[in-house]
Amino acid sequence: MEAMASFDFENCFILILLFVFSTFFLFRFFFKKPKNVFDLPPSPPSLPIIGHLHLLFSTSLHKSFQKISSKHGPLLHLRIFNVPILLVSSASVAYEIFKDHDMSISSHGPIGLDECIVFGSSGFIKAPYGDYWKFMRKIITTKMLGPQALERLRGVRVVEIERFYRNLLDKAMKKESVEIGEEALRLVNSILGKMSLGMSFSEEDNEAKVSGFSVEFVALAQKIFLQQMLRKPLEKLGMSPPFKKEVMSVSYRFEKLLEKIIVRYEEKVDEYYQGGETMDTLLAAYGDENAEFKITRDHIKALLAELFFGAGDTSSKSTQWAMAEIINNPKVLERLRLEIESVVGNTRLIQETDLPKLTYLQAVIKESLRLHPPAPLFPRELEQGCKIRGFCVPKGTSLVINAYAIMRDVDTWKDPDEFKPERFLGKEDERREKVLSFLPFGAGRRGCPGSNLGYAIVGTAVGVMVQCFDWKIKGDKVNMEEATGRAFLALAHPLKCTPLPRILNPLPSNL
Repeated sequence: MEAMASFDFENCFILILLFVFSTFFLFRFFFKKPKNVFDLPPSPPSLPIIGHLHLLFSTSLHKSFQKISSKHGPLLHLRIFNVPILLVSSASVAYEIFKDHDMSISSHGPIGLDECIVFGSSGFIKAPYGDYWKFMRKIITTKMLGPQALERLRGVRVVEIERFYRNLLDKAMKKESVEIGEEALRLVNSILGKMSLGMSFSEEDNEAKVSGFSVEFVALAQKIFLQQMLRKPLEKLGMSPPFKKEVMSVSYRFEKLLEKIIVRYEEKVDEYYQGGETMDTLLAAYGDENAEFKITRDHIKALLAELFFGAGDTSSKSTQWAMAEIINNPKVLERLRLEIESVVGNTRLIQETDLPKLTYLQAVIKESLRLHPPAPLFPRELEQGCKIRGFCVPKGTSLVINAYAIMRDVDTWKDPDEFKPERFLGKEDERREKVLSFLPFGAGRRGCPGSNLGYAIVGTAVGVMVQCFDWKIKGDKVNMEEATGRAFLALAHPLKCTPLPRILNPLPSNL
């Protein structure tokens, strides 16, 4: 299926190119090169009309960008048709941009499909930096993702981590294999659902249904990205975005499920369920004519969809990558177990409150995120022109920060392609984050608001799997090949393992 998805995606690109060349004179009218380009950053050689589009066909988008930067430099001006792109592949350049121009790059750029429930006009991720975005950010920070909210809701995560462990133990006793990415996705979505919606989320197998839609949207993410890139040129031609029918089919079905979940929440929460602070606050704002910002029901559904799609997929993929690296590095696994046994022991499950003392586990998670950032590219758009490294970059330019390339930069990291958690032990770790050589969750005011929750979930999930199970795989090593045709980093082959219990007596959690 993966190969077919990639093949279809590449064929779509080829069809677009054929169409472009067959309508050469029409495109020449619409795509005139800007006259004053003498003060732009350097640019690789380009083709007429399509610009640098042909350089992006060889492999995954982040690797194509990395290849361009390694040959032509860390700060480049690219052009896809008439869409200008500023490509940044250096920590020092990224640091300068966020330090001096964070406000100017607070936009996430154009929307591909306004009506899509993910990355659409009602969503939080693509919302302009303004009253709506600030209002929604305040709600999710104070009610769900901020330090105080995380502490209030820690009991939810403890229960779900224990359920995750017991599910793995049950399969281990039955000698069943598991797909770690699927198990992690169900865990993360269950946590997110109960943190935002309370216990009502557990009804009608919502975790599995939401996880299914997350998987479908992940498969479409690169097509959605293409829609965003081509929206303005296609609008000039009076054409509809590519892949619209395919994307909207998933969007409509996901929206229908979320509407059903919200309706059930409204019906049941006052009866005997304990609600979720986040959903209570959102519904209160929806029903209050005098609310700080008047939100619609579409806003609520879009926020939930992006929460499950964004946080759910990235955290589960990060868990999968970390376990693949651990299984492939027996010495790392041995050292992790020694650390967990010395801090936690063998009489209870690892929990979030143990993580600050488990420095090597933290280093393993960070090293896995460095090599396999869930979102390898961070897109922005310049809302006003600015000067970067002496070059003038005009308003409306799309900014692409290649986190994948930055975190594998040979000028910053020794042996950048090797898995070495020890590099994250010590004070050097803090300095790297400050100068943006390590940025798995983005940076600036539009950086990921859920990074602390992500670290907590991935750390405890990986800790449980290391503490309680041995893992049997087919062959000697996990295949670390990356999937192609995806906007988010994923293994090309699912991580399928058979868990073998190390501790036969079920371990309790201490709340």
